[in-house]
Amino acid sequence: MSHHDHHDSDSSRERGTLQTRRSFLRTSVLGAAASWTLPTFIDQTFHALDAQAAANGATQIVTGTDGPILVVLQQAGGNDGLNMLPPWADDTYHRLRPTLAHRPDRVLKLNDYCGFHPALSPLKGLYDEGHVAVIQGVGYPNPNRSHFRSTEIWQTASDSNRNVANGWLGTYFDNCCQGAPPTVGVTIGGQTPQAFASPHPTGVTFANPEKYRWIDKSSPQQAADAAETLYRQMNQPDTGVDGAAALDGGNMSGGSIGAVTGSGAHNQTGGSALDFLERTALDAQLSSDKVLAIARKTRPMVAYPTTPLGDSLSLVGRMIAGGLPTRVYYVSHGGYDTHNGQANTHERLMKELGEGIASFTADLKAQGNFNRVMLVTFSEFGRRVAQNASNGTDHGAAAPMIILGGGVKPGLYGQYPSLTKLSDGGDLMYNVDFRSVYATALERWMKVPSQTVLGRKFPLLGMV
Repeated sequence: MSHHDHHDSDSSRERGTLQTRRSFLRTSVLGAAASWTLPTFIDQTFHALDAQAAANGATQIVTGTDGPILVVLQQAGGNDGLNMLPPWADDTYHRLRPTLAHRPDRVLKLNDYCGFHPALSPLKGLYDEGHVAVIQGVGYPNPNRSHFRSTEIWQTASDSNRNVANGWLGTYFDNCCQGAPPTVGVTIGGQTPQAFASPHPTGVTFANPEKYRWIDKSSPQQAADAAETLYRQMNQPDTGVDGAAALDGGNMSGGSIGAVTGSGAHNQTGGSALDFLERTALDAQLSSDKVLAIARKTRPMVAYPTTPLGDSLSLVGRMIAGGLPTRVYYVSHGGYDTHNGQANTHERLMKELGEGIASFTADLKAQGNFNRVMLVTFSEFGRRVAQNASNGTDHGAAAPMIILGGGVKPGLYGQYPSLTKLSDGGDLMYNVDFRSVYATALERWMKVPSQTVLGRKFPLLGMV
């Protein structure tokens, strides 16, 4: 940024401060995000709404920016837990995976049996610092190997023989976050996950930053045309090409493409860009002082990897730094359905995961917010013990979860599943119900009664 640009920026901030001392705006997280990720035309449209809201004199005071935060990271597609957490000392592992098994000398050892994938050295560093808990052998009774159905089970926290519409996080919002703004839940991705579904849906969804088309400021007509086109397409079902399906491995159906939507704003099409933005952006409310505060903290305090996951976690970091009153952030990392040629793909995914989480941690520490945040990873299922004929792995069952945060009690929890005593279907048998992880996060981290959210009690773990 040039000295001239810096001076102009300071002047505009001073003018904004004077304006916001006179009035509050009715606006959304979109306004907060506009200054760092959104295209120029959205930024310009926001300013138009800004003026309109100021004229209307609407007010909203936001509170609750100092509470605990849960970040849910979905490893979509079925993460191979046996290679994320390889049992390096197990002869069966090496025998059944002749080309995929990691050599013992390459594994980042956690104990005398298992360790992290060689590409997870950033995560191993955080483990050694005392910030990471690994929950081994997580699953549920009577596992389902369908991507869609197993994802649904994880997102609704239901038994595998029951179909439940409401998500576990949506139930949490409904029962434990009364009066909270829509930004109580934020999804970074092409669509709102079923985990957010509830009779009174809340939360907002951002498309990933890399999906935006940047507009040439010197061509106002191009900007206007592109804005109209984008907003008319934003809530159309995903085509599966360069959309949400690409993000999550194609395991979820439907969805929205675009900048931001409220949970209740889906399937609204037609009208001008301004009309659309009014319908969605004005559903969520932040004072202009809050928007200004967030805008001033637009740049992350550390460098993030230039990957979709890095972009998503960077955006979450900026929202946390800006003081959004969000309790739950939801991000996805896709591509884990590794039926063919798994070795290189899974290594890339592990590298992206480790580097993204390490940057996010460093960012939160630099902000002074690390002790407020707990990150939980999950995948809809693990993979089979034996590799297949295509040097990949097929759908399985139990797999590990990673829990990270300043308040996490580090170490290995649960037992590593036996590679020889398998289920009738030939899968690893779980020893920790995933709802115990949810219950622990709800009870001991979010400080709410887990039975209210999950419908019954589950044993709590010692990770918090």
